[in-house]
Amino acid sequence: MSCKMNILRKSFTSEKPKSFIRKLATLKNSNELTPMTVFDRKAKVIQKQRAAIAEDSSVYEYIKEEVGYRLSDRLFDIKRQFNLVVDLGCGYGHVSKHISIDNVKELIMCDICQEILNKSKNPEPEVKVSKIVVDEETLPFKNDSIDLIISCLNLHWVNNLPSTFLQIKNSLKNDGVFLGAMLAGDTLFELRSSLQLAGIERDGGIAPRISPFVRLRDVGALMQNAGFSMLTLDTDELIIRYPSMFELMWDLKGMGENNAVLQRPLRLNKNTMFSAAAIYDKLYGNKDENSDTKGIPATFQVLYMIGWKPDPSQPKPLSRGSGKISIKDIGELDKIVKNLGKIET
Repeated sequence: MSCKMNILRKSFTSEKPKSFIRKLATLKNSNELTPMTVFDRKAKVIQKQRAAIAEDSSVYEYIKEEVGYRLSDRLFDIKRQFNLVVDLGCGYGHVSKHISIDNVKELIMCDICQEILNKSKNPEPEVKVSKIVVDEETLPFKNDSIDLIISCLNLHWVNNLPSTFLQIKNSLKNDGVFLGAMLAGDTLFELRSSLQLAGIERDGGIAPRISPFVRLRDVGALMQNAGFSMLTLDTDELIIRYPSMFELMWDLKGMGENNAVLQRPLRLNKNTMFSAAAIYDKLYGNKDENSDTKGIPATFQVLYMIGWKPDPSQPKPLSRGSGKISIKDIGELDKIVKNLGKIET
């Protein structure tokens, strides 16, 4: 990257503006970078591969296991049997292993990393299963072909999230459903702020050491713009205690969730790292109520999403002016219902 930047500096001083613009366009096209490019997807695949081939890879899956269980619980609330389901970014089968023939007839398990697919757990034997390597940014499924798409903690590494949401919606059949969970908002805010303060103190500036996470209010707008209807969004926070910042960073690496920002620094200075650990402990460290041992908390904010592809059979909101009760009378609702009898909804 630094070599290319040197070329650009020389071009600006020695060539005509048009030549400089042409060269800049060539370099941009050669890297295939756009304003949407935030993450290094190739680096993320390598990180996942390293995590998957480790003998103790299952030790670090506690967060994804918990979220996968909670997401599958939301699936069971949908009283329908789906013919064809895609588990996008299936990981080690955090959702798939909970699926039964009562909900799903055929399941396609997808992940960007083949090594993870090799270790992923299948649902019960009655469910027909296939596994394929899929990049979440370029889905291979035909339009109007899938009944349900599930995504568990993988969309926070997608560069062009609006495009992925649109591809998911297009792949679904009418009245098909997208069920997802992703890290968002305040995830790892303690680690982020500690590294930023240490960077200012030791390095004289802030470096992108923690992935940016999508804001909660933006996800609903993105899904609505993609064409989903009957949206349901809710959040949950998992707060995990660690002995120190070093155990947290080690576990993030074991999960394959270490930094993959495109402009990330190549290394973390030792002095900066120890300074960040001290700041983390000073600002957020506390004692466990049960064991009275000191540790640090790490917050993982999980956003759960449900969106449906529009279909004429879906319920529609009543037209404006058709309501029978004013919002100003909400405090006397019991009395009004008693006087009016049954109210149409």
